Amino acid sequence: MKKIVVVLLLLISLIDAKDIEPLYRLHTAGFVTDFVLDGDKIYVATDAGSVDIFALGSEQMIAQIVLEPVLSGRGERIPARISRIDRQNGKTLIISMGADNYRNVWIEENGRLEQIIDEKKKLLIREARFVDDNRIIFGTFDSDVILYNISEGYKAYQRSNSQSTLCDIALSPDSKKMVTADESGVIKLYDVESASVEQEFSSENVDKVYSVAYRNGVVVTGGEDRRVGVYRKDEKAYHLKSDFLVYAVGLSPSGSVGIYSSGEAQDLQLFNTATKEKMDRLVGHKEIVNKIEFISENSLISSGEGQELFLWKIN
Repeated sequence: MKKIVVVLLLLISLIDAKDIEPLYRLHTAGFVTDFVLDGDKIYVATDAGSVDIFALGSEQMIAQIVLEPVLSGRGERIPARISRIDRQNGKTLIISMGADNYRNVWIEENGRLEQIIDEKKKLLIREARFVDDNRIIFGTFDSDVILYNISEGYKAYQRSNSQSTLCDIALSPDSKKMVTADESGVIKLYDVESASVEQEFSSENVDKVYSVAYRNGVVVTGGEDRRVGVYRKDEKAYHLKSDFLVYAVGLSPSGSVGIYSSGEAQDLQLFNTATKEKMDRLVGHKEIVNKIEFISENSLISSGEGQELFLWKIN
């Protein structure tokens, strides 16, 4: 009888599930590479060398940070492609491409742009997040995890994360914990201060993990193996199967609702992380989805490899 009730509940949920169109779309100066929400503003990094700034609730760009063009290998002036962005107490962290794919690191504050690391340091930075006002955590293509002190200009530590290429990192809201994902499929939970690995998760992905989300003790992964891995504290891990590579995942602030890019159409599939129940589907993306970020339990932002940002309202 219990099994019958569970099946009936799942059937009812599938019948109730619906397709949701975006609330509105934001159009950017270049292809979106990253974005971050800070208060009521969205900061969008683009391959056109700009950070486009929007106010929530408005479809118009309100400001822009533009980097100087750089010289290509053929001596041509081209946009300084921005790969990653973050915000902390009025400061904007910007990672841009330099010579030989090495990265330049900038901090913008009150209209003043300061370069804190240049390409001569030969850092292949893939991910970057503020830990606090004076420290940044870097993840490199070489799979190193680096804690960098801004005012002193030195590395508090540099630790090898894996023999495999790093793909993504996620910080807890208080920046005390960090989760890393790489091409091996192994997920690691770090203590940021000590760089010690507190836990490893490796049961649900058997190949490259493209994206990882971490909220309220819940970890969700999306991988090349078309699996969405879910790790909940003190519960048995599981995975959901997708019919396409899972390039992006996200989690609501409570960790109760997960989302992942699904299918060749790049729809976004919501699901309940506790019950595994698939919920509504968000439709509208045309390009490969590269980031999904919740604003609250019932609203989120997503971007693809195009010149649009999508804002969604969910039940």
